[in-house]
Amino acid sequence: MEIGALRRDYGEDALFVFFNKVYKVLNAPFDGPALLVARSGPAGANIVYRREVADVVRLVRSPRFLGICNLRAGGHERFSPAAEFGVPDPVGHLDLTAGFEGFYPASHVATSGFALAVFLCEQRLNARIVLAGFTAKRSTRWKLFADHDWTFEQIVQRLLVRAGRLESANIVADDLLHPIHQRFPEIAPAAVGAVAAEVLAERLETANLAIDDLIRLTRPQRRFDGWLKGLKPKTRKAKIAAAATMSDKA
Repeated sequence: MEIGALRRDYGEDALFVFFNKVYKVLNAPFDGPALLVARSGPAGANIVYRREVADVVRLVRSPRFLGICNLRAGGHERFSPAAEFGVPDPVGHLDLTAGFEGFYPASHVATSGFALAVFLCEQRLNARIVLAGFTAKRSTRWKLFADHDWTFEQIVQRLLVRAGRLESANIVADDLLHPIHQRFPEIAPAAVGAVAAEVLAERLETANLAIDDLIRLTRPQRRFDGWLKGLKPKTRKAKIAAAATMSDKA
């Protein structure tokens, strides 16, 4: 989303919440009300162990900058102490781990934007909560990491949008099933949804069979790739996470 257009649409006093690598969405300093969310991983806040805090904060620092919110949403993630950010701006911590246990698929961890959006929706604030971006669409610029359940997040996000508890600055996809019920009113919406899920499950199973064939064909290449990766020295991130784990055990 273009930041200038968003400011025109929502007003100069709208609070903008930025996440992590701000330089991906800002090509110039932002002087409006802003909050920076810094996501944590096993080694602490990502922008801390990558030594990116100064580069990120300089793009959002202004008299209306509220500070940094270090966020965690998974049990394996660790906060970074405020002092480690190395900036004079306020630093707070928000732990959303407990709120997603038993709700978010246990095999994955929530994205920062999704976690914060759901948290704010549940606070029943007297304010509009608008998501800009967060389409879960892969592109040459934006990656989709496998540790997040993008399908689950999009389902919840669209339900909240259609319930009026959340807004989206993007073009929201049409409800593809509602016109079917309108055309054939004798068929209940629940039946339409059930059949749609059945068809999607069949198509997914067909796709999985094709994926299995690809996995078998590429097994030698993946083994060789794994062997090469095993030769690489540990990254700084891995070393910090391992040291933190040893410290916890001690």
